[in-house]
Amino acid sequence: MNTDWDAIVIGSGLGGLTAAAYLAALGKKTLVLEQHYVAGGNAHVFRRMKKFEFDVGVHYVGDCNPGGTLPTILKGLGVDDRVEWLPLDPDGFDTLHFPGIEFKVPANWDLYRQRLVETFPDDETGIHRFLDILHAVIRESGKVRLPVEPADLPRLMEEAPNFLAWALRPLSQLFDECALGTRVRAVLAAECGDYALPPSKTPVVLHGGVIAGYMKGAYYPKGGGQVIPAALVAALRANGGELRTRARVERITIEDGMVSGVCLEGGETLRAPIVVSNADLKRTMLDMVGPEHLSPATTEKIDSYRMALPIFVVYLGLDIDLRERMPNTNYWCYTSFDLEKLYAEASGGQVPEDNFLFISVGSVKDPETETIAPKGYTSLEIMSLVPAGYAAWSVDEGPARGERYHRNRDYRSTKDELAERLIDEAEKVIPGLREHIVWKEAATPVTHERYTLSTGGTSYGIELATDQFGPNRPSPKTEIPGLYLAGASTVFGHGISGVMRGGILTAGAIVGRDLLGEAHSGTIFGNPAKLGPPPGDPWEASR
Repeated sequence: MNTDWDAIVIGSGLGGLTAAAYLAALGKKTLVLEQHYVAGGNAHVFRRMKKFEFDVGVHYVGDCNPGGTLPTILKGLGVDDRVEWLPLDPDGFDTLHFPGIEFKVPANWDLYRQRLVETFPDDETGIHRFLDILHAVIRESGKVRLPVEPADLPRLMEEAPNFLAWALRPLSQLFDECALGTRVRAVLAAECGDYALPPSKTPVVLHGGVIAGYMKGAYYPKGGGQVIPAALVAALRANGGELRTRARVERITIEDGMVSGVCLEGGETLRAPIVVSNADLKRTMLDMVGPEHLSPATTEKIDSYRMALPIFVVYLGLDIDLRERMPNTNYWCYTSFDLEKLYAEASGGQVPEDNFLFISVGSVKDPETETIAPKGYTSLEIMSLVPAGYAAWSVDEGPARGERYHRNRDYRSTKDELAERLIDEAEKVIPGLREHIVWKEAATPVTHERYTLSTGGTSYGIELATDQFGPNRPSPKTEIPGLYLAGASTVFGHGISGVMRGGILTAGAIVGRDLLGEAHSGTIFGNPAKLGPPPGDPWEASR
């Protein structure tokens, strides 16, 4: 087995796979190491009963229209034809439920503004001001290139005044500035689960960027989430790269202050002058590298980062077909308008008293792919933000350190009670749901840690709060020569678009080229002729 590589990528999440595929396409002999048995990280799927397929993290994606970020990244590798993007309902890709309010979020700024004013006429002036400022911040963000140097400020004060004034301030301050009422604030921030923050901690530019992406259209990949990692794995292998699953990295080896490779669990050593870690930031720097190789300031900084809140998920297989019974939408359901209280309770270590849930129905988003659910059946997921601490789940050390928790009665009781509570709440928007359940299982933050080794079991990396945003997040290049970072905890942010964009930019940092700019200009990297036909099963192709 080959032990010498040009580049080794730790973790096969979409950020790592994107970086690896581009490095391979640029001629670097690249190896991806994944501790799980299938590639994809938070984008992988799993199957049950030979009937249902469930997405772990791909529920909807913005900016996937022609020329959008993800199609461009995939096109640069010659695999864009392997991922077809299916639009959600443009008249309401998200449907928000609050006490006494149902609000459909359209993929159109003007219609969005109109519906907000119609729903909250007393807040009309504030709504217009809020959306005008939000729109300006997003528009002006294109004028900003990080890092911002002092010499840039005179130009930015003229070209991007709203960005400078509001981008990194909390969303709640913009609500205050616009004198918005409690109910409209909750509706405007209802999709905060997409970044796991309350308005008081959310950078205005983060919220604006998420909403702006969906205003270009919300999409779901035909064939389910696994088609994205499968396309990237195909590009990796076509250009001479390799993927190894069930290969957990124990240490990143450092010689003379520089990266020299990795050591796997079990003792196998692999050498490479470049290592890209798409693994959890804290486990990468504090465990796999170790404080002895880092400056005290870096060790303190990494240790001090707060992780984003994790997600609890209920996976349901139904013996009823919702394809013709509900719109192609996501449901966001709240029993209170007080979003700050929900997050304060979860951050404080308790399951929130009020209910909050997100419902995604893959078989409605992709009605033709019967591996998701055959005709007459439905594959459905219910999610909620929950506390991360082990104490909340009656766990001591966690699965990353080898703890076995499956038979823990207190753990199972807590998990089962929350699952039933979320199903009860989901029945309010999908009546009769419970009587049609033929498969049910739930995943806690502990489950997520088991499969991804993520600190706190989060999907979103370090928290995206105002004090941990933009330049306050790690850049792809570390202080150790040869060691680079990809994934949700970097400056490029979280989510499918964020980590894939980060992956190509990390590859660009390694080779000293603007690969994303080149991809937008139409450059195709590597040799797509070697790709071969698309796989019959993207899950099998990701192993």
